[in-house]
Amino acid sequence: MDPHGCPLTLVGLNVATRRRDICEPTHAVFLSGNAPLVAVLREALTRDEVARQKARGVRVRKGKVSESVKAFIQNVHHFRDEALFDGRPPAEHVAIFDEAQRAWNQHQTASFMRRRKKITGFAYSEPEFLISCMDRHPDWAVIVCLVGGGQEIHTGEAGIDAWLDAINAKFPDWHMYISSRLTDSEYAAGKALETVSRGPHTHFDDALHLSVSLRSFRAENVSAFIKALLDCDKQQASEVFAQLVERYPILVTRNLNAAKDWIRRRARGTERFGLVASSKAQRLKPHAIDIRVNVDPVHWFLNDKDDTRSSYYLEDAATEFQVQGLEVDWACVTWDGDLRFTGSDWSFHDFRGDRWINVLSSDGRRYLCNAYRVLLTRARQGMVIFVPPGDSSDPTRLPAFYDSTFRYLTELGIPTLS
Repeated sequence: MDPHGCPLTLVGLNVATRRRDICEPTHAVFLSGNAPLVAVLREALTRDEVARQKARGVRVRKGKVSESVKAFIQNVHHFRDEALFDGRPPAEHVAIFDEAQRAWNQHQTASFMRRRKKITGFAYSEPEFLISCMDRHPDWAVIVCLVGGGQEIHTGEAGIDAWLDAINAKFPDWHMYISSRLTDSEYAAGKALETVSRGPHTHFDDALHLSVSLRSFRAENVSAFIKALLDCDKQQASEVFAQLVERYPILVTRNLNAAKDWIRRRARGTERFGLVASSKAQRLKPHAIDIRVNVDPVHWFLNDKDDTRSSYYLEDAATEFQVQGLEVDWACVTWDGDLRFTGSDWSFHDFRGDRWINVLSSDGRRYLCNAYRVLLTRARQGMVIFVPPGDSSDPTRLPAFYDSTFRYLTELGIPTLS
């Protein structure tokens, strides 16, 4: 979940409502379309339960424990596909959707159904279909949408407004309990929020906003700082940084080895640290960072310091797709020439063939900016940002691609590490 998230709770009350037996267990499921997150959560809980049972002297098979974990932590796409061919209500009355803003829009969903399921003319967005599945219950159902601003990084991610549009258009009897902070610009709820706010079943509640960061427990203002940084609001970013720097250290450097050494010195005990990079950071290879290497998030996040596949080795850089929704204690964020500060705004670039090209689409620019938002908010306790010095003899890594970004970060007050 995003550190400053807004849960959007959708409560379905059908006409045939009956009182549920208070002694009957409420079946619930945690759903996420984030495959790395699902894999890491399942493995972490499985390993923990096996260790607990072993400590009690009970021998259990890891596979058996894993199956029980899978029952309540599921990939949302598997949940959707099962409901697609089974018209019965789901076993669960409560569905918690993590990163609900990343659900697919109608075009992306229809494309997937046509290509992978051989279903033509699919007319639902993913939020609309998922709500319809829970709406099959004759008595009651609850959907809890955990949403975060500026987290859309995939093509076809619908955003929060798709859930609101679905309720407004197809499920008017459902009650919506919405954070009053969902109106903030970073959540991009758009006109959909304005439309549903006039409905008789829409309720705004301040308590539904997670205002205190759980990820960056040392400082509540990290997400606000990153937002201002990416919004190019120098004054706001500088002011917020001054409030958090004593509790949450951030440094910027042109020396990757110095960055790695700093992180190793800061981490204590089992505190986890790792190297992260944008999925478009194609010209970090001269620094031995190749984002084309397939990082397994389970090994990267969970394995110990003696495993070369773990984040501790600071060799394999995880991208925004592998770390979204997860975190480390200390992060080394590498900043390539895909996102460049121009003096007042950002320029957006994608490396194709042997050269950088401009990203022209608004969605492409938004995804790239959000990629850095994800990377810059992965650390619980602090981070160091590595901006390469560039190489004047290499037209794909000219110093001009990096120098302005480095200056911008230092002008915000971020100390340099040499």
